[in-house]
Amino acid sequence: MGQDFLPICREDMERRGIRQFDFVYVIGDAYVDHPSFGHAIISRLLEAYGYSVGIISQPDWKRKESIAIYGEPRLAFLVSGGNMDSMVNHYSVSKRRRDRDSFTPGGAMGKRPDYATIVYGNLIRQTYKKTPILIGGVEASLRRLAHYDYWSGKVKRSILLDSGADNLMYGMGERSMIALAEALDSGLAVEDITFVEGTVYKSRKKEDIYDALFLPGYETVRADKKAYAQSFYTQYCNADPFHGKRLAEEYPNQVYVVQNPPSKPLSQQEMDDVYDLPYLRDCHPSYRALGGVPAISEVKFSIASNRGCFGGCSFCALTFHQGRIVQVRSQESILKEAKLLAQDSEFKGYIHDVGGPTANFRRPACDRQLQAGACAKKQCLFPEPCQNLKASHKDYLSLLRKLRSLPGVKKVFIRSGIRFDYLLADSDRSFLRELCEFHVSGQLKVAPEHISDEVLKYMGKPKAEVYHKFAREYKAMNERLGKKQYLVPYLMSSHPGSTLQEAVELAEFLRDLGYMPQQVQDFYPTPSTISTCMYYTGLDPRTMKTVYVAHNPHEKAMQRALIQYKDPKNYDLVKEALQKAGRRDLIGFGRECLIPPRKVDFQKGAGEKSSKERAGRNAKEPLKGAARKEERRMAGSKGKDFPKAAAKKPSKNRARHGADGRKKGGRGNHAKFPN
Repeated sequence: MGQDFLPICREDMERRGIRQFDFVYVIGDAYVDHPSFGHAIISRLLEAYGYSVGIISQPDWKRKESIAIYGEPRLAFLVSGGNMDSMVNHYSVSKRRRDRDSFTPGGAMGKRPDYATIVYGNLIRQTYKKTPILIGGVEASLRRLAHYDYWSGKVKRSILLDSGADNLMYGMGERSMIALAEALDSGLAVEDITFVEGTVYKSRKKEDIYDALFLPGYETVRADKKAYAQSFYTQYCNADPFHGKRLAEEYPNQVYVVQNPPSKPLSQQEMDDVYDLPYLRDCHPSYRALGGVPAISEVKFSIASNRGCFGGCSFCALTFHQGRIVQVRSQESILKEAKLLAQDSEFKGYIHDVGGPTANFRRPACDRQLQAGACAKKQCLFPEPCQNLKASHKDYLSLLRKLRSLPGVKKVFIRSGIRFDYLLADSDRSFLRELCEFHVSGQLKVAPEHISDEVLKYMGKPKAEVYHKFAREYKAMNERLGKKQYLVPYLMSSHPGSTLQEAVELAEFLRDLGYMPQQVQDFYPTPSTISTCMYYTGLDPRTMKTVYVAHNPHEKAMQRALIQYKDPKNYDLVKEALQKAGRRDLIGFGRECLIPPRKVDFQKGAGEKSSKERAGRNAKEPLKGAARKEERRMAGSKGKDFPKAAAKKPSKNRARHGADGRKKGGRGNHAKFPN
């Protein structure tokens, strides 16, 4: 039974001889039986424990019959909005509807509703009034208590209430899922299952909630931003499975939403067991005629080696979902999976990634974390590496060497990202050398995110000098190896704390680097991050001090345009931003300038201006010499980037160089960012 896809229709159910499923699993994604998809892990895990599971993928939420195809499950309905929050899946940061859904067959949009978990839960409840509904996945996990919802601009209630569900599993869910399944199977009523770690439940009796911290009530945090920030930070400080407290949040009509402490991290053996389940590692064959599921192409030949992250970036929700304690698989488990990949008929010899949230985390940050948990109010890497940090790449290096030696494996890439500050904290540079020698193909993408120390402070990222040091060492290592490989920095605009002045500082960094990213990540206020709390409240919840936030769409557009100041379409925005920031010194023809004093008509070609524009020129300031060459340079740079690791010195060869001393054009280097 484990060597087939799970049932997705009534015919599959009957073919297996199942009269009633134990669980019916309603998901917002297409069904993909691969361990990178949460529904695959949970369904295969339940199957391994002897429970039957039927999948309902992307039901028609306008027809309640669509969730009744199997009838009522014996134990419960399970609901997940998908591998992504459905609102992030549907909308860009500018709230523009996306054109493509990578988790749907053929990439088609419109196969799941907005706020999918809420819609599916209520759809089930219309037909099955008393059947238990258990919700989980990233959408439920990050909305488990009152939260700011960027798309509506409101503070919303716990998704447990809005979905009509009985229980919510947060985090990765393996432990809590099995505990809930066994409790239901033993005959316990769902309302009596209030003791499972990693779950959230409802209560109408305050006296029944024991040993809990009571957060400000929903009506309070909805009306008072300061109270919201204080409540959020209390949640943040209690997100650890070893010392986190039970939390309770009051709602009108004497309803309490109670969050139990997080589930304990999985042991290495438990991690191995999860990834050793009989996944078929592909999307369901019924999707082939529609073009398959695009998301599988990104992960089919990648290997998850760890989960959890102690990086602690303010804009990342990992603290609230996977947690800060790193859990790893054994080398034997990973090598076994790599051998399976090599047997796939589509495998070309390239393992696309071996990593996780952070590729080079292969152990907890320090020895005490597995006994006492992560520090509630201290970070492992920010503002500087903790003195208790155990920075070592020995295990990861050993793993990569073994993977490279496997028959049929030509190259092993590392694409899930590395923490360069952690790399520098390791005194042994063997990993940097082998990274450059074997695991990079021309470009290494890293995430400094910004270059202003003021913004980096709010981001929870290391100071700019740490990135500069890594860039120098990376360049030197590649020179020693005789390789021409470049760094591609991921950068973010409009993060809380970033004014136009900091945005200009970032543009100057890119000017000196000689690089213009093709795409830019504007800060996206997703649920349950410190940065989103700052965005909504204007307060840093860690200090309760005021922080500047760019809310105005036009200012956000200016900050974004500054990162791509070479793009002719951004000229007016960049000029306005420089003027408002008091940086007119960057408008001109000097080497330090970002843009010329007047806009070039790129539709006509370099130096060709309309008669109206020519007439408007000041006769005392004729455009010639270096200025005309600058116009040509700006025209010639349209659509090109410059992947140099550092700015080059001005050249005397003006036939090949612009007035700023940099070569025209340059090999394309298109860093990809999610919108």
